[in-house]
Amino acid sequence: MSELSIKIRIADRDYPMRVTEDEEERLRIAGRVINERIKLFRDQFGITEKQDLLAMVALEIAADSLKTAKNKAEDLSSFAGKLSHLNDLLSSLKLD
Repeated sequence: MSELSIKIRIADRDYPMRVTEDEEERLRIAGRVINERIKLFRDQFGITEKQDLLAMVALEIAADSLKTAKNKAEDLSSFAGKLSHLNDLLSSLKLD
């Protein structure tokens, strides 16, 4: 797969990257999300220091990621329990 040279702008600074075609859209969206959250924190809290804004965004995104991972693990556990229950029900049926 070929690589593309792109630039992602975050907090008024360009970051050159070499990415695959599959990664490009995901990274551009991620850059947009980061910039939107920076703007939100700037507007909501009046923070102007870019390092503080980036730290707050990083903390929020990390917390969101941990919550998503926890929810996914809980969903998988619940799904496994339901499958086990269905398997038990099917096993208890008598096939004539």
